[in-house]
Amino acid sequence: MSRTYKATGINLKGAPLGESDRLLTVLTREHGLIRVVAPGARKHHSKLGGRSGLFVVNELLISKGRSLDKITQAETLESYPGLSQDLAKLTASQYLAELVLCQALSDQPQEELFCLFNEHLCRLESLSSSSAGNGLASFGVLAHLAQAVFHLLALAGVAPQVQTCCVTQRPLTPDLNDDNWRIGFNMAAGGAIDLAELEHLGEGARVPSRTKNAGFQTAKGTQGNTSKPILRDRHSSTVTAMAPSTGQAIAAAPANYHVVNHQQKSSVPSLQLNAVELSLLQHLAQPELLQLDAFSLELEQNAFNTSAYQAAWLKVERILRQCAQYHFDRPIRSAALIDTCFLSVPTAP
Repeated sequence: MSRTYKATGINLKGAPLGESDRLLTVLTREHGLIRVVAPGARKHHSKLGGRSGLFVVNELLISKGRSLDKITQAETLESYPGLSQDLAKLTASQYLAELVLCQALSDQPQEELFCLFNEHLCRLESLSSSSAGNGLASFGVLAHLAQAVFHLLALAGVAPQVQTCCVTQRPLTPDLNDDNWRIGFNMAAGGAIDLAELEHLGEGARVPSRTKNAGFQTAKGTQGNTSKPILRDRHSSTVTAMAPSTGQAIAAAPANYHVVNHQQKSSVPSLQLNAVELSLLQHLAQPELLQLDAFSLELEQNAFNTSAYQAAWLKVERILRQCAQYHFDRPIRSAALIDTCFLSVPTAP
């Protein structure tokens, strides 16, 4: 049996190991998320020094070890040096990498996730320097980040529903000419909701919530929606089956199964979106982001000023951030730096 294997991967995270090594967390096409050692990568003239950098895409030859595998050869296929030269771009890239770590699986191919993440890193780097400057153009980074987050949530199966009402399923068409136009939004319900239905939700009416098992390992070892998701510990052979009705774990075998009780999440507060904010969310679902200058011109023609447009992008990003944190059940630590980058712009009420 071969002690080596090949993989094409992008570096998501790195940490010092020993005197001169570096421990890398890599998203690969063929094997999903792996942790490997880059021997001597921290030495001054090491060949693996540059190849172990953040967001570098390598063709790897990896040798299996007892506890950690080691990189024996690496050939760089793609790198994104422009990301490290701009604080907003670097922050956005780290934000996306953290989301990828939340949903990536080990020991199985992650082709779609790999390609999607790589594509959005390429888009962020291709933004001109003016897109990361001051004024309206500075929100090019934030807009592309918001679309990347939306696409990652869609791949995980938990993107908010913004084209139609989550309750009535009626199409939603924002009126950019009406300053008072509003629509409700609730993450537990799945996305946008008519205000009348939102009032019923506040009164305690039952709104069907979305099943949040995307990204978990299923019985067949794939990502998807199943009636009985299975959570597997990546570092042991312990497997826990989840009961679909109660959300509690059930023991399916006496030796290798254990019961895990999950606490119910607290109720999620609802909020309201204006026409600009919903329109931006609806555009994020498209494969390509609408040109910012064209969309800002459309908003100006509908009497929305630049500050309202900027505040709308900030609110959209924070809504998607809250969705990610709600569905992945963990904080997005890198997202706090986004607030620092755009701290001078007030948020929409």
